[in-house]
Amino acid sequence: MKYALLLVGAGGAIGSMLRYLTSQLVAQRMAQYSSLWGTFAVNVIGCLVIGAVFGLSERYGWFSPQLRLFFATGICGGYTTFSTFAYENIELLQQDNGIIGFAYIFISIVTCLTATFVGIAITKLI
Repeated sequence: MKYALLLVGAGGAIGSMLRYLTSQLVAQRMAQYSSLWGTFAVNVIGCLVIGAVFGLSERYGWFSPQLRLFFATGICGGYTTFSTFAYENIELLQQDNGIIGFAYIFISIVTCLTATFVGIAITKLI
């Protein structure tokens, strides 16, 4: 149990730092709603990666249960951010940007599910 916590914690630290860097990079390139685009980017990338991790693990057995904890729960868990996604949507709704808020919710869910599927599908082509 202690080893699993260390794996998740180490992965989470790495994922959180990568999330911050990705968000900053995206925000620098977007003028309007830069924080939304940063959150959207990390969530889509994280979904693609977690799909690939589980797809490669199932198809080739590349990842032991411990490595899946490190990559999927740790790095991807630290990288993606549902709490920020929820907060940004509440802010949009409070600012009377309901159409943008609901579009963001819908597009994020569809795109993230698609990215996870694509991550798994790519591993079947390898």
